[in-house]
Amino acid sequence: MHDPQLRALRQQLDALQQRNNALEAQLAQRQSSEQSLYRFVFDTMDMGCCIIEFFDGPAGPLSDYRHVLTNAACFTHAGIDPLGRTIRQLAPRQAGFWVEFYGQVLRSGEPKQLEQTLDATGRILAITCFRIEPIDSHQVAVLFKDITKQRHTEAALQQLNRQLELRSSAAVAERRLFAELVDHSIANVHVIDCSLQWMAINHQARLDFHQFYGQMPRIGQYMPESMAANPDDRDLIMPLWQRALAGEQLTVVEAFGQGAGKRYFELRFNALRDAEGVIHGAYLFAYDVSEHVLNQQRLCEAETALRQAQKMEAVGQLSGGIAHDFNNLLGAVLGALELVQQRIDQGRFTELENLLETANGSAQRASSLVHRLLAFSRKQTLLPQATRVDQLVADLTDLMKQSIGHTIELRSRFADDLWLTFVDPPQLESGLLNLCINARDALLSGGSIEISGENYTCSSELAQRLDLPAGDYVRVAITDNGTGMTRQVIQRAFEPFYTTKPQGHGTGLGLSMVYGFVRQSGGQVIIHSDLGKGTCVQLYLPRHQIPIPASGQDIAQLQRVAAVQPGRLVMVVEDQPAMRTVISEVLEELGHSVRLFDTGTAALAALQNGLQSDLLITDIGLPGSLDGYKLAAAYHQLTPHTPVLFITGYDPQRLPGNSLPRDSQILLKPFDLKTLAQRVSQLLAASAPSQAGPE
Repeated sequence: MHDPQLRALRQQLDALQQRNNALEAQLAQRQSSEQSLYRFVFDTMDMGCCIIEFFDGPAGPLSDYRHVLTNAACFTHAGIDPLGRTIRQLAPRQAGFWVEFYGQVLRSGEPKQLEQTLDATGRILAITCFRIEPIDSHQVAVLFKDITKQRHTEAALQQLNRQLELRSSAAVAERRLFAELVDHSIANVHVIDCSLQWMAINHQARLDFHQFYGQMPRIGQYMPESMAANPDDRDLIMPLWQRALAGEQLTVVEAFGQGAGKRYFELRFNALRDAEGVIHGAYLFAYDVSEHVLNQQRLCEAETALRQAQKMEAVGQLSGGIAHDFNNLLGAVLGALELVQQRIDQGRFTELENLLETANGSAQRASSLVHRLLAFSRKQTLLPQATRVDQLVADLTDLMKQSIGHTIELRSRFADDLWLTFVDPPQLESGLLNLCINARDALLSGGSIEISGENYTCSSELAQRLDLPAGDYVRVAITDNGTGMTRQVIQRAFEPFYTTKPQGHGTGLGLSMVYGFVRQSGGQVIIHSDLGKGTCVQLYLPRHQIPIPASGQDIAQLQRVAAVQPGRLVMVVEDQPAMRTVISEVLEELGHSVRLFDTGTAALAALQNGLQSDLLITDIGLPGSLDGYKLAAAYHQLTPHTPVLFITGYDPQRLPGNSLPRDSQILLKPFDLKTLAQRVSQLLAASAPSQAGPE
C-alpha cells in the first residue's frame, strides 16, 4: 500500500476518534437538555395534568389514591393544588366515585373520558385519563381542562332555545338575550337554516371568518358561496353541517388556514329543533384548540428526542471499545503491509498472498464495524418487517462485545427452527444492546451474559397472566449472573426516568423504551430476578407467518449482468487522491477512458465546456459549495438519462437531500474493487448506447 493510502487511512482513523470524543462530550449535555425539554413541555402545557397513584386504604386494596405529580396548569384549571393529597382528603363525598372511575381505567387499561363537576371548587372539568404502564405501578395519568364557562354558555343557549319554543310571545326579548350571550362568547358560534344560510353568527366568528376567507359574513348569506376563496376548507366543513342538519350530534377537531396562519378548532355541531322535534337548522360552537394540539406535537417530538438520546447513550458506551478494535485492525493492516514490503525487497514473492489476505481481512472487518455502528446510531423512523432474531443477534454480536468488555463472556443459543417475528429491526437491535449494557452493569467483577431464543406457544390461561393474546411467540431471553434486583426495583423498572445508577450514568429510559417498543409490536416484557443470583429479561415477540422473500443480493446473484463493451468515458469526482487513483486503475482495467476531478466545480466546468461522458462517479461530501447531489442534478440537466454512481464514507441518511436522483445508485466506502466493477458494468449496461467518448 502506498504512503498516500496509509495517510488516508490514518486520517480516517483520526476523524473517527475525534467523532467518538465529540460524541462522548455532547452526550451528557444532550441527555440533560432533552430530559429538561420533556419536563418543560409537561410543566408549560395549557391543560392541567396530574399523575395519581393507588394504594391500599381503609376501604380495602387500592381503595384510595394520592396525587404524586402535577403541573402548573393543574391549579389554573382545577382551582386547587392536589399535589401530595389523597382523594379522600380533597373530596370525601366524591371519593367513592373517583376511586371507582379511575380504578376501572387502572384495571382495564382502557382510556376513559368524562365531564364532571369538582365538589371542592364547583368547576366543570373535561377529563381524559389513561393507565401508566406497567400496571404494577398502580398509576393513572389525568389530563383535564376547565370548561365551566363553555358549558354555562351552552346551557344558557339551550335554555334560551327552550324558552323560545315555549314562549313565542317573548321572541324579540329572547333573541336579544341570545345575541348578547353569543356575542360575548369566546367560541365561534354559527347558526344556519336548512338551506345553508346564516341565521346567526357572533362577533368572534365574524373576525375569524374574515381572517380566513377575506370577507365578513352576513345574516342570510349562503355559507358555501362565502367560502369560495378556500374550497378545501369548504369541502371539509360542509359535509359536517349536512350531518348536523340530518340530526346528528358530533364533535371533531379540524385545521383551517394555511402556513403560519393555520389553526386547529374543536367543532361541536347540533341540530336546531322546535318544540315538536322538527329540525329547522343547525348550530356550531368552534373552540380554538391550537395550543393544545401544539402541546401534543411537542410531547411527541420530546419522546422521539428521548429515544434518540437513549440510543446515543449506548453509542457512547461503545466508543472506547470501537477505538480499541480499530487500533488492533489498523495494526494488523500496517504490520502485514510492512511485511509485504520486506518480502518484496527479499524477493520472497510466494509469501505475499497470505500477508495480503491478512491485511485485506482486517480492513474488511473495520469496514463492517463502521457500517454496523452507522446503522445502529441512525436517527430515522423505520417500518416493521419480517425478522430472524437469531440472524439479527449474530450480526450485532461485535457491537455487543464492545459494549460489555472482554471480562464478560457473551453467549448465544437459539432454536434451529426459530420462527420469524414482525418487528422494527433497528429498534430491536437498540433494545437488545441496551439490555446487554444493563446486564454488564450488574456484573461487578466479570461473569456471563446469554442471549437465547425459542419458539413458544402461549395458552389462553398463560396469555391472561402475561396480558397477551393466546398464540405463537418467539421468546428471546437476556440472562446474566449478576447482582439481581429486588422486587421493589422490578416493579418500577419500566417507569420512565427511573434508574438505580449513579447521577450522570443513565437516563432511566432504557427499559421503559424497550417495554414500549415490544408492547407496540404486540408483545410483552417479563423480568425474573433474585438478589445475588442474576436477572433474566424475556421478550415475547409475536410470530410472523409470512416467509422472508429472497433478498436483493440473492436475486442479483441469479441475474447475469449484460456484457459491456470497453471504451466508455467515465468522469470520476473525488477529493481524496488515493481514492481517485484506485478508482481510475479499476476503470482502466475494464477498458474505459477516465477523466479525474477533485472538486464538483471543476467537473461542472468541464461539462459546460463540452465534455460528454457515459457515467459519472462522484463522492457526495465534496469540498466547496457544489456537493455530489448538486453536481448530479447539473449533470442530468446537461446529459439526461446518463447514470450516476455516488460513493461516500458517510451514512447517506445523515446527508441533506438524501433521496437519490433518477438513474443513480450509491456505494458506501470502503468497498471492494470487485463490487465497484460490478456496479459500473450494471449502470453502463442499463444506460443508452454511448453518447460520446472513444468508440
